[in-house]
Amino acid sequence: MTIHAQALLFDNDGTLVSSLDSVERCWTRWAREYGITAEEFGRVELHGRPAAEIVADLLPAGLVPEAVARVEQLEVEDVPGGGVRLLPGTEDFLDSLPADAWAVVTSATRRLAEARLDAVGIRPKTLIAADDITRGKPDPEPYLLAARRLGVDPAGCVVFEDAPAGLQAGRAAGMTTVALTTTHRAHELVADVVVENLSALSAQVTDGGVRISMRG
Repeated sequence: MTIHAQALLFDNDGTLVSSLDSVERCWTRWAREYGITAEEFGRVELHGRPAAEIVADLLPAGLVPEAVARVEQLEVEDVPGGGVRLLPGTEDFLDSLPADAWAVVTSATRRLAEARLDAVGIRPKTLIAADDITRGKPDPEPYLLAARRLGVDPAGCVVFEDAPAGLQAGRAAGMTTVALTTTHRAHELVADVVVENLSALSAQVTDGGVRISMRG
């Protein structure tokens, strides 16, 4: 398997880093504070979606801005206590890429995304966060915006994602998709390529962009 790309677009949580324990802690506390039952909470898809959309599924519109700010605060405060860790292969893979050939495209707010990325030493030149878009994943807007910021045709982009919503966004943007089975099982992920994590891949810079291959 070889993929040729002009730009590589990475989801953050579940793709580059893991913050699942932090997410569970913070959202569970948040749900208790707002009187949301476990049954109500369990019906909502959390992973890969902007917090504002999740909150809007659970609370009246008038409470949404305050509630979104609260969960963001809880998650940011949780970062220094070990709320985030690098996933296997992330550091080596990103180190092999030119800074202007990749971007992080996350459903988190910029404040939260930067806190998590900084905690593990990842400093992308281009970051697309929830603050930058009007429609979150699975809408293609976040990935199309990243392609524009990098000055690359969407067809030349490869999306790396762990969540169905993000993969759907990448496909809708007309991009090649690579799924990582870090948070979902392989049969739940629709993508051009499915791997365990970034340690399964290598990247080589070429005159035409980046060549992505399977290791071994």
